[in-house]
Amino acid sequence: MAKHDTPLLDELEKGPWPSFVTDMKRQAETHPECWDILGQLELSFKDRITHWKHGGIVGVFGYGGGIVGRYSDVPKQFPGVEHFHTVRIAQPSGLYYSTKNLRSLMDLWDKYGSGMTNMHGSTGDMILLGTRTENLEPLFWDLTHDLDQDLGGSGSNLRTPSCCLGDSRCEWSCYDAQDVCYHLTMHYQDEIHRPAFPYKFKFKFSGCPNDCVAAIARSDFAVIGTWKDDIQVDQAGVKEYMAGNYPANGGAHAGRDWGAFDIKKEVLDICPTECMWMEGDELKIDNSECTRCMHCINVMPRALKPGKEKGATICIGAKAPILDGAQFATMVIPFIEVSKDNEYENLIDVIEQVWDWWMEVGKNRERVGETMQRIGLPTFLKVMEIDAMPQHVKEPRSNPYVFWKEEEVEGGFERDVEEFRRKHAA
Repeated sequence: MAKHDTPLLDELEKGPWPSFVTDMKRQAETHPECWDILGQLELSFKDRITHWKHGGIVGVFGYGGGIVGRYSDVPKQFPGVEHFHTVRIAQPSGLYYSTKNLRSLMDLWDKYGSGMTNMHGSTGDMILLGTRTENLEPLFWDLTHDLDQDLGGSGSNLRTPSCCLGDSRCEWSCYDAQDVCYHLTMHYQDEIHRPAFPYKFKFKFSGCPNDCVAAIARSDFAVIGTWKDDIQVDQAGVKEYMAGNYPANGGAHAGRDWGAFDIKKEVLDICPTECMWMEGDELKIDNSECTRCMHCINVMPRALKPGKEKGATICIGAKAPILDGAQFATMVIPFIEVSKDNEYENLIDVIEQVWDWWMEVGKNRERVGETMQRIGLPTFLKVMEIDAMPQHVKEPRSNPYVFWKEEEVEGGFERDVEEFRRKHAA
């Protein structure tokens, strides 16, 4: 029987979609504190404000991150959520869990917490929702000693790195995203667990430009697989698609009559740089104009593949709308080799170059993308020792000014004003 009346929340159980309210009511049958979550949320709906009290740090011995403190500001009314801390569990690369591991985690959470979880929101971690302060240390001990798992990141530190399935499942992956993710997670344990940055910092690793973990939109440091040479073309495969013998988009559009495959309409005309055309029954590509958008490869995967000279593009500075609005990451390094042979030293060098600058000039609670925006991309590129290139231009011809250094100007800045005026008389 419900402990609180929740008429507003009950509305969320209506309609065709699954409801978290239904899930929480079911969970409350074995964990009564979940009734108080529903009661407090109903009150928040009525008052139109949150009733979670902010402030204070909650953690475990030796760690500054991984647990997000949650206290109710109406604890007498809802004692079950007087403490209701969130625990972030570092996820395995590619989210490969065994059923044994999942059952063990759920048993642990039933023992020490509410039993409620959030399976991989935008943070990447497995989120365990709701426990009391006195349960944190024994939970942490069992997690690290019995399950051999660790907490994820929270606060002004490196957040838990995350990646796509990479080489393990995807033929288009241009580097081993899972291996990079695991290596850097182990390499940067101190940065994950002991906050020392101006604000949060996220790595995300996508094996190809499809960017299945949305690294370009959600990470401060996005490593997105790409290639330098030409798209691999199987002309026989192209003919099979045009003849209707291969299903376009890997069969993803099956189930409706979309009509015969039209390569001009579905591939050539959609290419953002118009770098593809047909000569007779052969597909031609001007690879110098290709932006690696992956559309043609997605439509005709049995005919087209990424090139053989593979690596990654580094994009820096994506974030959610906190200070200056949401922004995508800025492309900083068009191509970098990603090889486990040197234990990813070149990636680590770039990461730490960014950190050294950001920790020096970044303001409190300012993401690196906001620091770049405030200081300016030219200064950031100079710090990174990267020469400006056309790919860095966000939008051409919107700024008429070109700024020169004195050594780049013939004769320098010290010139005869009268001579200048004679040459440029009105």
